[in-house]
Amino acid sequence: MVNRMVNSMEKFVGYQCSVCGEQYGPHEVTYTCPRDGGNLDVILDYENIRKFVQPELIFRQDEPSLWRYLPLLPVQDPGGHGTPLHAAGWTPVYRPPRLAAGLGVDKLWIKDESRNPTASFKDRASAVVVGRAREIQAEVVVTASTGNAGAALAGMSAAIGQKAIIFAPKTAPPAKIAQLIVFGAQVILVDGTYDDAFDLTIQAAQEFGWYCRNTGYNPFTAEGKKTAAYEIWEWLSIDQIPHSTVKPLTIFVSVGDGNIISGIHKGFKDLLALGWLETAPRLIGVQAEGSAAIANAFKAGSEVIIPVQATTLADSISVDLPRDGLRAVRAATQTGGAYITVSDPEILAAIAALGPCGIFAEPAGATAYAGLVKALQVGLVGPDDSILVLNTGSGLKDVKAAMQATSQAPVIEPSLDAVKNLLK
Repeated sequence: MVNRMVNSMEKFVGYQCSVCGEQYGPHEVTYTCPRDGGNLDVILDYENIRKFVQPELIFRQDEPSLWRYLPLLPVQDPGGHGTPLHAAGWTPVYRPPRLAAGLGVDKLWIKDESRNPTASFKDRASAVVVGRAREIQAEVVVTASTGNAGAALAGMSAAIGQKAIIFAPKTAPPAKIAQLIVFGAQVILVDGTYDDAFDLTIQAAQEFGWYCRNTGYNPFTAEGKKTAAYEIWEWLSIDQIPHSTVKPLTIFVSVGDGNIISGIHKGFKDLLALGWLETAPRLIGVQAEGSAAIANAFKAGSEVIIPVQATTLADSISVDLPRDGLRAVRAATQTGGAYITVSDPEILAAIAALGPCGIFAEPAGATAYAGLVKALQVGLVGPDDSILVLNTGSGLKDVKAAMQATSQAPVIEPSLDAVKNLLK
């Protein structure tokens, strides 16, 4: 029923530059503002959406993926039902009582994005970008990635037979590179940083006519990532969570290039514009100390992002020049949120803390939880606050870091006496 309605309605009406405010029609631009290079926000026709769709219609669906929010997405259904493309999103929210008790907080939830088809949050963006690629009949989709975005694009593309090319730094974790290759993407390793791969990808896309997925460059990436906000809204609305208990909600998000937190912010702004949400949750961005360009800008009270030389074991959020920094700063300032930074040892400690709760997080995913621990220590949040932490990726993406975070397993002789001696 929803698909039939969506196909008969106009949703996507254009773009607006996040820097100068200039608006463009749907076919006037593809990536960034021609005037100043600012990132573009997708403009939806909220009035028309309200004519066709009410929240109850979405809540009643049995689509267990981000495509349940098709009426609020700027693409049509790309097909691929029964494939990983229609398994992206709709990730679980857990309430870990022992973890909450250890922190001294009453209301703590963790949304586990490692349950996505390629085990990271980036599947959301790639699913929508692949949908857009199908609409515009793109022969090739290309992206730069330290691993997760590339794996997501490779996996979503494989689901519907879309050709994908991935540029990745040669230093990306082997497990992430293996995913790219297994999914059938053409992988090109770059002897340089993520930022070098990003710039090369744009050049190659312009030269060869490829459709570029790059995060913080392609407007449709944020449109995929905003679906996490929709899921949080729906969870608050219907999953027997009393509003008085969890509002206002504070959400901790790990931040690299800034596109996840800005995408989540866009989702809540959509819901506010539709009149389906009264107040947006407070967004707190967490960056690694060695890759803190956005946090630096926020603390300086500025929207100007000054590049850093990124050094952190959390490769997925290791970025010299965040490509969506301005909107990421606004995600915190416009929701009454903040930014906080954590060290690599604090990130490793967060991996170890989440594990006994059944959550295996990669360094970037655990960064958000490390931020919560620090935020409690400095009084940024208190024990009575309602808190949701986003784990953005699986620890299987970076087993080396996981081993650093935990003690090594002992090796014993194959005898019961050896077991008894070990247990003394």
